[in-house]
Amino acid sequence: MPYEVEILGKKVKMYDLSQPLGIHAPFWPYYPPFEMYYIKRKPEHGVNAQYIKSAFHIGCHLDCPRHFMSSGKTVDQWPIGWCAGPGVIVDLSDEMDDLAVYTPKMIEDRVEVREGDILILHTGWWRYAWCGPEADEERYIHRHPGAHPDMVEWLKKKKIHIWGVDCVSTDHPLCLPIGRWLGKGGLEIHQRVKDLFEKKYGKEMLEMMLSPEYYQLTHNKLFPYDCVHLENLGGEIGAPELQNKRVTIFCLPILIEGAESAWTRVVALLE
Repeated sequence: MPYEVEILGKKVKMYDLSQPLGIHAPFWPYYPPFEMYYIKRKPEHGVNAQYIKSAFHIGCHLDCPRHFMSSGKTVDQWPIGWCAGPGVIVDLSDEMDDLAVYTPKMIEDRVEVREGDILILHTGWWRYAWCGPEADEERYIHRHPGAHPDMVEWLKKKKIHIWGVDCVSTDHPLCLPIGRWLGKGGLEIHQRVKDLFEKKYGKEMLEMMLSPEYYQLTHNKLFPYDCVHLENLGGEIGAPELQNKRVTIFCLPILIEGAESAWTRVVALLE
């Protein structure tokens, strides 16, 4: 449930758009898992203290340009002013199913996106996350919706500097190395994904999405322009009152010197 708060004399509702982080959260394939355990306990040490060890690409996080560019900005170099501001939450869930592709037209048919907005896409895929009501990790990771190549130039034209999705990646599974993820079994999953996509969109579209030009498309093509993204959104992103609405968005990553990514709490404020 949203919290009602007063900010600068205005009453607003605050919605959490973040997935929780924990040992049950699926980590990006071939990355190390999230570890958390006690290093001190109250009966023995007089205090409880915990230790964590993890890559950043798990749970709700912000990818920065350094993730794909040796000279790209790191989290501590990302301007704090770019991490909050006006934006929109776009409800695409009625058109999204396994391996769906979202386009600029789908977005603009639903809501006005203004230059410089923070853009949040609600595909409905948060339902299949480990913490969702229909948890299905294979579906969440291997068959999530993703960006059509037309999204790249549109995002640049709109001067979008942060956008986010309730999926494990902004890129479509066919633009990711899914065939490498599960060792021997990964090739079988990759083939099932390709067969399903070809049945939905045809061979020509399949070959386009598998083109080397579109490999990790939204990472490689947008990070050089300081257009970055949030992955694994969730929480209250599906709240009916947020759909296709203008909101104020805060996405504040942990300030870590030299980090190529960081865990991020994402909040939407609605008057």
